[in-house]
Amino acid sequence: MSIVWKPIVPAHAPAWAELSNLLAFDPGLEDYYAPQDLASELEEPGVDSSLDTLAAWDGGTMVAYGQLRVSHRLQDGLANAFLGGGVHPRWRGRGLGGAVMDWIEPRAAELSRRRHPGAPGILSFWAGAPGSSSAHLATTRGYLPARYLHDFALDLTSWSPSTSPGAAPQDVATRTLDLGDRAIVEATRRAHNEAFAGQPGAAEHDPDSWAGQLLAGAFRPELSRVAVGSGEGLPREESVESYVLSRDGAPGELYVSLVGTRVRARRRGLARRLLREVLVAANAAGYRSVALGVDAARPSGAVGLYTQAGFRLLRTDVVYEKFFLGLAERPSVAVLPGQPAQAGRRARALAVSA
Repeated sequence: MSIVWKPIVPAHAPAWAELSNLLAFDPGLEDYYAPQDLASELEEPGVDSSLDTLAAWDGGTMVAYGQLRVSHRLQDGLANAFLGGGVHPRWRGRGLGGAVMDWIEPRAAELSRRRHPGAPGILSFWAGAPGSSSAHLATTRGYLPARYLHDFALDLTSWSPSTSPGAAPQDVATRTLDLGDRAIVEATRRAHNEAFAGQPGAAEHDPDSWAGQLLAGAFRPELSRVAVGSGEGLPREESVESYVLSRDGAPGELYVSLVGTRVRARRRGLARRLLREVLVAANAAGYRSVALGVDAARPSGAVGLYTQAGFRLLRTDVVYEKFFLGLAERPSVAVLPGQPAQAGRRARALAVSA
């Protein structure tokens, strides 16, 4: 095996998508990554793809990769580093997963120290199903299971709204998210930050990171909904009470990426109403299915919301975490570009965390 390591650049997007889609495949659950969407991740605010990505190549085939994101703001006094990556099934058992981790952990600590001097940090990665080889890799490196992510799907070809949503609250109007309305885009960002404040694994979005998420090629504003309040004296930048945001998933599939409600607007059925509108619109637009993921560690009624809407549980994955105060600043020589990987642990998907 002759492995060459190098950072990921936009020209690598087709090979990166091919590997990512292979790793994401699971019978009954079709995650899908388009090359242009992965390429756009290299342009996210604060990402230096020459330092924050690394791929292993065997000839013209990308056989492993690592991807790092570090939050721009502290959460509960911690810097959050999200580790992503995976190893091609035919190249497992050759130490590539361990080599990716040997590179990405020190880089995560280095970038966390730079952005948040003196703050402790937490490394987080999605290890797939319990008992997987990636879960084994996590435990051997000192990670512990922290959260459980449930994947749900709804078959639109056999779905119909079960009941009428009833009359909307008089002080709230539901509408499509208009990306040209800067005040409403900002209000949605603020609503999201409030809705997810203090939740495990949720990083606060600043205007730049929020714009990057909404302007990604797969995002579908016409299939996203917001509930806008009309209370007296309520600034438009604070007017979004609830939201459901969507993007394209696998071909024929809409993926609901974010659902949230401000504290002041909870228990009014707003998220349920918005989700129903999105499902109706997706059905009319010709989508065959709708998928979403739920973080089981969050103390909310989200699981009940989705099952009552007709979604079924497909898969449960585990997010592993490890606290750190500081790691070596230089990556292992095993993962320097152009160097061969060392034999060692077998690895599966390391993570894809947003």
